[in-house]
Amino acid sequence: MSVAAIETEALRKVFGDRAAVNGLTLQVSQGEVFGFLGPNGAGKTTSMKMLLGLVSPTSGSASLLGMPIGHRATLVRVGFLPEHFRFQEWLTAGEFLELHGQLLGMDGQDLKKRREELLERVGLTDFRNKLLHTFSKGMLQRIGLAQALLNYPALVFLDEPTSGLDPVGRRLVRDVIHELRNEGTCVFLNSHLLSEIEVTCDRVAFIRHGEVVRILDLASLDGNRSLVTIRAKGLTPEMISGMERWGEGIRAEDGQLTLTVHNETDIPEINRYLVSQGADVYAITPTRESLEEIFIKTIGKDGGL
Repeated sequence: MSVAAIETEALRKVFGDRAAVNGLTLQVSQGEVFGFLGPNGAGKTTSMKMLLGLVSPTSGSASLLGMPIGHRATLVRVGFLPEHFRFQEWLTAGEFLELHGQLLGMDGQDLKKRREELLERVGLTDFRNKLLHTFSKGMLQRIGLAQALLNYPALVFLDEPTSGLDPVGRRLVRDVIHELRNEGTCVFLNSHLLSEIEVTCDRVAFIRHGEVVRILDLASLDGNRSLVTIRAKGLTPEMISGMERWGEGIRAEDGQLTLTVHNETDIPEINRYLVSQGADVYAITPTRESLEEIFIKTIGKDGGL
């Protein structure tokens, strides 16, 4: 059985009298792209810093690639692109990658070869001799991604990797992430761009107040699950309760019923059920439930505050 890329058990971090992370329990597999979703202040960045050994946990345990967090030899196999990066802007793109490669213990022709591979991979080959202070935010994001991949990492942490990118840049990052997954690399991705998460990740965790409240396999969004809106008259609490056999997340308000059905083929049966129970059904509208809708339903419209 392969060792999990990331494993945490009741991981907790307290600052003063506030718990930034409160009982984080996760298991992320090797070769998986895992999304970490939550509102601002939910504890995402603090969780990531604990996993990288940048912040010490108050309690709980965690491991990366089978070793306790902070294990130096393991961190050599980990790549990281922070959200708020501060690169050496007096260096050229090529010099920047060489410096970070040397910090990782790389040198000689292997480093030069890797540098050129990554400059091409992030679309910056023609800018290898340009100073970083002349780069746009999007270009800095790309060179930051390149440095995160220098050491052929088995695990990569990406904190808002597409925040400064245009659509072409976001597509490039998405393609790189898919290539990493195909190579067996685990990618732990924190992003506010839910549309990017939806087409990039295998699974996502929803975090609120420092705790995981739900883990979702995104493959389920490609199946027959649908968000169904029913406009009807004469709905009773008993009828609404009886709908639980076909779905979940049932809400009734002002003559309108919404629920997530497990299979669209159940919709005719739902209609027959409501009519047989005496309800007047005026419309049933199925729509594919987006990750954004699931996020709001899970976290709350107020962002979990």
